[in-house]
Amino acid sequence: MASRLYTWGRWAVRRRGRVLAVWLLLLGVVAGLGITLHGKVSTEFSVPGIESQKAQDLLEEKFPAAAGGVARVVFAAPGDGKLREPGAEEALTASLKKAAGVPGVVNVSDPARTGTVSQSGRIGYADVRFGQAADNVPETSKDALSRAMQPARDAGLEVEFGGSAMQPKTEVGGPAEIVGVVVAFAVLAFALGSLIAAGLPLLTAVVGVAIGVLGVQFVSRFVEMTSTATVLALMIGLAVGIDYALFILSRHREQLADPDMEVEDSIARAVATAGSAVVFAGATVIIALAALAVTGIPFLTIMGLAAAATVLLAVLIAVNLLPAVLGMFGEKLRPRPRRAERTDGSAPRAPRSWALGWARLVTGKPLIVLLVGVVGLLALALPARDLRLGLPGFASQPADSTQHKGYDLLSEGFGPGFNATVTAVVDTGGIPAADRTETLTRLRTDLSRDRGVAAAAQPVPNPDGSLAVISVVPRTGPDAPATTDLVHRLRDNAPAVDKAGGTLYIAGATPAAIDIAGKLSGALPLFIAIIVILALILLMIAFRSLLVPVKAALGFLLSVAASLGATVWVFQQGHLNGLLDIPSAGPVTSFLPVLLIGVLFGLAMDYEVFLVSRMREHYEHTGDAAEAIVHGVARSGRVVSAAALIMVAVFGGFVFNHDPIIKSIGFALAFGVFIDAFVVRMTLVPATMALIGRRAWGLPGWLDRITPDVDIEGARLPAPAPAGQDDGHRETVAAHGSR
Repeated sequence: MASRLYTWGRWAVRRRGRVLAVWLLLLGVVAGLGITLHGKVSTEFSVPGIESQKAQDLLEEKFPAAAGGVARVVFAAPGDGKLREPGAEEALTASLKKAAGVPGVVNVSDPARTGTVSQSGRIGYADVRFGQAADNVPETSKDALSRAMQPARDAGLEVEFGGSAMQPKTEVGGPAEIVGVVVAFAVLAFALGSLIAAGLPLLTAVVGVAIGVLGVQFVSRFVEMTSTATVLALMIGLAVGIDYALFILSRHREQLADPDMEVEDSIARAVATAGSAVVFAGATVIIALAALAVTGIPFLTIMGLAAAATVLLAVLIAVNLLPAVLGMFGEKLRPRPRRAERTDGSAPRAPRSWALGWARLVTGKPLIVLLVGVVGLLALALPARDLRLGLPGFASQPADSTQHKGYDLLSEGFGPGFNATVTAVVDTGGIPAADRTETLTRLRTDLSRDRGVAAAAQPVPNPDGSLAVISVVPRTGPDAPATTDLVHRLRDNAPAVDKAGGTLYIAGATPAAIDIAGKLSGALPLFIAIIVILALILLMIAFRSLLVPVKAALGFLLSVAASLGATVWVFQQGHLNGLLDIPSAGPVTSFLPVLLIGVLFGLAMDYEVFLVSRMREHYEHTGDAAEAIVHGVARSGRVVSAAALIMVAVFGGFVFNHDPIIKSIGFALAFGVFIDAFVVRMTLVPATMALIGRRAWGLPGWLDRITPDVDIEGARLPAPAPAGQDDGHRETVAAHGSR
C-alpha cells in the first residue's frame, strides 16, 4: 500500500493544478445541489415496527384528525390573576379566534369549554391542531400562530408554546462551534510551529466538510433524515478532516527537517507512510459508522452513512488534495533545522521532548501504570451502572426557551405527569359494533385504576368507529422511572382487548423512547460484534499481529465505559448542570450509547494506528521491541496529543449547542476522545506493549501466510534520492518500489 500511495502522492503533486480544480469543481457542483435542491429534515425519531410507531401509523390511516401536529398554547395570568377575569377572558378568546385563521389549522380548543384550566384558575392551555404532520407544519404557520397570540400578550398574559408541532430547530455553526475551530487552529499552530502550516489542515477539512454536509442536504431530498444527521456529519467530518491532514503534514515537515530532502519526494513519502495510516484509520471509522445500519433503525442508519461518507471524503482529501496543496507551498513549509533532531544512521533518534520522557516513565513501571490506569477508568465508569435511556423532552430545552417555560407552567398548573401524557390507541375494527362502547368503557376503567394514573379521559372514536383514543395522564413526569413502569403496566391490558377482537397500542413520547431503547438493546450485541471483528481484521492486517488488535479493542471498551459513566454523571445525575448550561437532569438520549460506541471505536483506532505504526516502523528497521515503544511514542506523541486536543475542541464546541441531543453527543465524544487518547493510547498502550515485548509483533505461521502484507510503514519504499537527481531516475526507483 505504501508504494502505491507514494506513486499516488507524487502524481498529485505534479498535477496539483488539475487536482485542485477538480476538487473545487466538485465543491461547486455539490454546493449548488445542496443549496438549491435540498430536502426537509425531520425532528422526529421514528422507528418502523415498534408499538408506538404502529399506533402513529394507524392514527394517520384511520384517524388523521388525531394524527396531525399539535401546537399547545399555554396561558398564565400574572401574579394571582385568573384567566376567567373579564379582560383576560376576552383577550384569550380574541387570540384563539385569530389562531383558527392560521393557514393549516383545522381545530382550536377553547379552555373554557374543554376545562383545560388549572384549579387555581391562573394557568390554562389550548390545543391548536394542524391538518398535516408535525414535521410538515411550515415555519410561516408557526410564526402566524405566535402573532395571533398578541391580544393575550397585550392583556398581560404570559403566552408560551409546546406540542409536537413546536419542536425547536437544530442550529448548526453557532459561536460555540466556531470557538472549537479557533482552539483547533491554536493547537495546530503550536504543534506545527507555523501559522501557514496550521491553516492547511483547516482549509482542507473545511472543503471536505462542505462537500459532505451539502451532499447530505441534497440527499435529504430523496431520503428522510433527521437534523442530527447533518450535525453529526459536520462534527465527525471536521474533526477527522483536521486530524488526518495534521498527521500527513507533520510527517512531511518532519522529513523536511533534513535539508537534503526534496519537497516532492517528502510529500510522496508522507502520503505513503502517514497516508497509509490515514487510510486504515479512516477505514475503521467508516466501518464503525456504517455498522449502525445493523440496528435496523432507519434514522440511525442514515446518520451513520452520512457521517461515514464525510469521513471517506476526509480520507480522499488527505491523500489527494492535501499533497497538491503542499506542493503549491513547496519550500515555505520547511522548518528550521534543529540540532536535537540530527540523525546518525538508518534509524533516526527520537527527539528530546516531553513525549520521550513520558514514554520512558510509562515503560519503566508498566505493570503499576497499567493497574492504576485500569482502576481509574473503571471508577469513572461506575455511574454507567445507573444508565437510563430516553428521548429529550421540552424540559431539556434551554431555560429561556418557550418550550421549557411552557413545560414548567403545565407542570405547575396540572402536575408533573401532565407533560408525560400517553395515548391508548384502540383498533376496534374487529370488535362487534354493539360491543365497542362497553369494551372501551371497561378499558378506560382498568386504565384509571392503575396506581400510577392521575386521570384517563373519555374514549374519542374516529368517524366510522373503527378506532378510538384514550388520553392517560400519569402521576409522575416523563423522565421518571415510575412513568416507564407505568407504560409497561398499561400494555398489560392488551390481552383483554385482544380477547374482545380489538388491538391496544400505548403510544406517545415516553412509550416511543422505551420502544427505541428496547430496539437498540436488542441490536447492540450484533452491532458491537460486527465493528470489533471487522476492525480487528483490519488492524491485524495493518500490524501483522494478534495481540495489538486485541489490546486496542480492550482499551476501547474502557474508554467507552468511562465516557458513558461521565455522561450519566453529568446529564442524568445533574452534576455540572450550571457550568454546561443543562436546564434539567434526565435520561441519556436513547441512541447515544450505540452512536458513541460506533464513533468512538473508529476514532480510538485512529490513534492506535498512528501511534503503533511508528512503533512498528522502528521495530521493522531495528528489531528492538523495547526501544520501538519509546521511539513510537516520542515520534508520534506530540502529533497524537495535538490531534486529540483538536478533536476535543471540535466536539467540545458542540457541548454548548442548545439542542440537548447534540449537547450530550458532543460531551460524550469529547470526553471519550480525551480519555482514549491520553489515558488509553498514550499511557496504557505503551505500558501494555512493554509487558508484551516482542510477542506483540508476531502471527502464527499459518495465519502469517494468508495475511496480506500491506506495508503501511513504508519498509519497501525506495531510499530517498539525493537532491538534484533527475526526475526520470526517481520515477524508475518509485516504480521499482511499487512492484
